[in-house]
Amino acid sequence: MLRIPVCMHNVPDENIFRPAAWNAFGMDKEGADYRACANFGPVYK
Repeated sequence: MLRIPVCMHNVPDENIFRPAAWNAFGMDKEGADYRACANFGPVYK
């Protein structure tokens, strides 16, 4: 899984996978994406 922020306005919400851990980063989904990515970092180096 790539840990990159999801900024895809043309993708329906039901087609975007967000792990349950993302819930700890706030209610704003796009902001939570950025905060989670900053916290978890990249998976692949």
